[in-house]
Amino acid sequence: MDPTRAAAQALDDADPLAGFRARFTGAGDDGLRYLDGNSLGRMPRETPAALARVAEQEWGRGLVGSWASWIDVGTRVGDLIGTGVLGARPGEVLLADSTSVDLYKLLVAAADARPGRDVLVCCADDFPTDRYVVAGVAAARGMTVREVPADVDEGLDPAVLAGALDGRVAVVVLSAVAYRSGALVDLAAVTAAAREAGALVVWDLSHAAGAVELDLAAAGADLAVGCTYKYLNGGPGAPAFLYVRRELQEELRQPIWGWFGQRDQFAMGPAYDPVPGIGRFAVGTPPVLAAAAVEVGVRLVAEAGIGRLAAKRRALTGLLVDLADAWLAPHGVALASPRDPARRGAHVTLAHPHAWQLTQALVDRGVVPDFRTPDRVRLGPAPLYTRFVDVWDALDVFRGVLEDRSWEGYPEERSRVT
Repeated sequence: MDPTRAAAQALDDADPLAGFRARFTGAGDDGLRYLDGNSLGRMPRETPAALARVAEQEWGRGLVGSWASWIDVGTRVGDLIGTGVLGARPGEVLLADSTSVDLYKLLVAAADARPGRDVLVCCADDFPTDRYVVAGVAAARGMTVREVPADVDEGLDPAVLAGALDGRVAVVVLSAVAYRSGALVDLAAVTAAAREAGALVVWDLSHAAGAVELDLAAAGADLAVGCTYKYLNGGPGAPAFLYVRRELQEELRQPIWGWFGQRDQFAMGPAYDPVPGIGRFAVGTPPVLAAAAVEVGVRLVAEAGIGRLAAKRRALTGLLVDLADAWLAPHGVALASPRDPARRGAHVTLAHPHAWQLTQALVDRGVVPDFRTPDRVRLGPAPLYTRFVDVWDALDVFRGVLEDRSWEGYPEERSRVT
């Protein structure tokens, strides 16, 4: 299939989410074909005003008197994420800390809840931080890490994972969407297999939340973490979220005993006694300013509806794959993501021996993808603000760069920041 630009425009004309594009800064007038929403989402137009309100009115004028509205910001925004994005119940999601810190907290708590088990399982091709945190926790506790191999392009084979589960496994850490290829994992099936083996699963939802339908309650998910600066558009360095199934909350005790997780916190008691509920996974002062930006982004996603976003994600990535097959494959570019849209998240990865040089050439021509080792160009059309013609135009530029071989003028060596 080789769709015309007019066909792509017709898809935009019929897009029920088309109006959301105007609610993002630069999305209609910066000239970019921005296909890196899977790394950093665009800024909502409402965000500066939300930040200014908190800074100028609540902090500038209200000072400490504003703590009445600030103190529960982690649970309040957490509930928005849980019910509007993740398919979780109220009181199961908390906005706090970074993804890495949240993963550490939940992993240690889960390992403590499975005494006598000495193995942590993760995917050998998972995002580096996830693997590093697993390795660090295992080293500190004298546990063994069992890394499950996965196909770089097709993702994790459930049968291979099942073979790694036994009575020694305490916790499994997996990403719902593979960061490199975009391959989707079946949350419900993996959770059920781990539960049958007596293990808990901590899901990393960073490349899924806001673009993939996630019904954590229906899937019976135990634990999860994720960032808010990708498809939730919370901004660079935005705080992460963590999810703990309601039935597990009283059983688990996270390892960083902070003041904000303490029962009757203003009594300043001598001993740590965690508050009931999701609040026990808090540590320190909530990131009030950053939470204001996250709240704007999450409300937009919830308003759009995760079902409609997921449907558009499948259509956008489907168009991208069709154009890559027609235009780029003859030049040696290979699809490095699952071809089946039901097994693919919101980004598509393309492999080429000179992917780094191609990435640089595309950026200089107004197309913004990103690069992933070893030789991948990753394209993430965020469904909340990316048009079908943006995908068409970006792939047309990609085709031109390959045809005129202009990528050859760029250095082969990667810079540190990619």
